[in-house]
Amino acid sequence: MTRATGILADRAIAALFDAGRLKSEANLDADQIQPASLDLRLGSRAFRVRASFMPGPGHLVADKLDRLKLHVIDLTEGAVLETGCVYIVPLMESLDLLPEMSASANPKSSTGRLDIFTRVITDRAQEFDKIPAGYSGPLYLEISPRTFPVIVRRGSRLSQIRFRIGHALLTETEVMALHESDVLVASETPNVSGAGIALSIDLKGTGADGLIGYRGKHHTAVVDVDKKAVHGIFDFWEPLYSRGRDELILDPDEFYILVSREAVHVPPLYAAEMTPFDPLVGEFRVHYAGFFDPGFGHVSAGGKGSRAVLEVRSHEVPFILEHGQIVGRLVYEHMMERPEGLYGLGLGSNYQAQGLKLSKHFRSE
Repeated sequence: MTRATGILADRAIAALFDAGRLKSEANLDADQIQPASLDLRLGSRAFRVRASFMPGPGHLVADKLDRLKLHVIDLTEGAVLETGCVYIVPLMESLDLLPEMSASANPKSSTGRLDIFTRVITDRAQEFDKIPAGYSGPLYLEISPRTFPVIVRRGSRLSQIRFRIGHALLTETEVMALHESDVLVASETPNVSGAGIALSIDLKGTGADGLIGYRGKHHTAVVDVDKKAVHGIFDFWEPLYSRGRDELILDPDEFYILVSREAVHVPPLYAAEMTPFDPLVGEFRVHYAGFFDPGFGHVSAGGKGSRAVLEVRSHEVPFILEHGQIVGRLVYEHMMERPEGLYGLGLGSNYQAQGLKLSKHFRSE
């Protein structure tokens, strides 16, 4: 079954390259096209800039870089990006979208779990991570490591992009019907609003020790974003335990890895995204990395329900999180067709059937 509107699946993304609507400086990596998204790769130069910026109508990113750059870093052999600094990196991929096709970007899961703040920028942009229908031109990635300094290089993949034609969001009625038939989220009484289902925080803990999450340490060594299972957990993270209180005080500007109480399911004909938390409910941000591919947590893809790992940061004031408190909303969209591959099925997916889990860069102690 193929819909006239929705999110493009892997087969259609590959066809964009064949048609010249997507271009790249080099051949694609074997696993670069995901079930409902394309990983974006860093180019060979990073521009350290004084501050983040928005190009705005009529302005090219390159023109702004000429004025705002402090120095240029060669990424060919790898380089360290320091915390507290802002970098702009031209990406290897560029776009020539059809008039009816738009796109959106988000950090990859591993990027979010390292507290690397990233946003895709286009020429003449008025929004970050939003690519308007019919856009033709280069792509740039703003990178700002928040907790750990990181090593990146040409070809590193920190962000991903989705393509859509027309309206893709499910209606509230469709979400409820799908929940009743396919158990989108393992919750007896789902909190549904519009196209989304609310997710709440698990602070009761897992295992005999009651582990509820991790808090990032300061003044650590660097993390190489392209290497798996090479860094010791306790060199970078402080484990957090429930101690029977079922609550956690978030300290301002500290970074936490926590987990949802619900198990998430994304059936093959749908994609999902974590929406920003409503600031009227609490002064904290949850989940920098928001895409959930078709098959995430789905039984047929080896999932059996997967918890949503949450990247949490409080802002101006300390904030008390309590077990079961709503911290985000999972919004579902239609795929135009079923992907050839599903998350977790032979794709090298790192987080299928996950519970509380740090990024792929850390080895088990």
